[in-house]
Amino acid sequence: MVGIVPIEQARKAADLAGLDLVLIANNPDNPVCKVMDYGKYLFEQAKREKEARKNQKVIETKEIGMKLTTEDHDLNVKTKNACRFLKDGNRVKVIVKFRGREMAYQNQGYAVMEKFAQLCAEVGQVDKPAKIEGRNMVMFLAPKKN
Repeated sequence: MVGIVPIEQARKAADLAGLDLVLIANNPDNPVCKVMDYGKYLFEQAKREKEARKNQKVIETKEIGMKLTTEDHDLNVKTKNACRFLKDGNRVKVIVKFRGREMAYQNQGYAVMEKFAQLCAEVGQVDKPAKIEGRNMVMFLAPKKN
């Protein structure tokens, strides 16, 4: 902390130290500057950002598609895959596609979604409940919190 110094004197001090004069706060009444090695500062900042990116986990969304007439065996296979995705820490988007006149039987679609959620209940929980989007019914499952 040097205090209030004229800009020319601050530049000379930075040149004598072999460092850079960096503007920290651009306040018109009282600008704040710092004498530092700017290249080293940028390198350390990039290093911190890289370390932060390395430590964060990206959550993917996996998709499971079904139809209203999906048989029990196929439903069990899709449930097993969804449970594997949930154990890996990914979200699962479950889609039931309605074709033709199947739109009249949306309550059966809700029943299929409920059955799927019950089969995945031990490893996942319903993140967003089933709702109709156009000709599809969509539900999101998230891994259970430990």
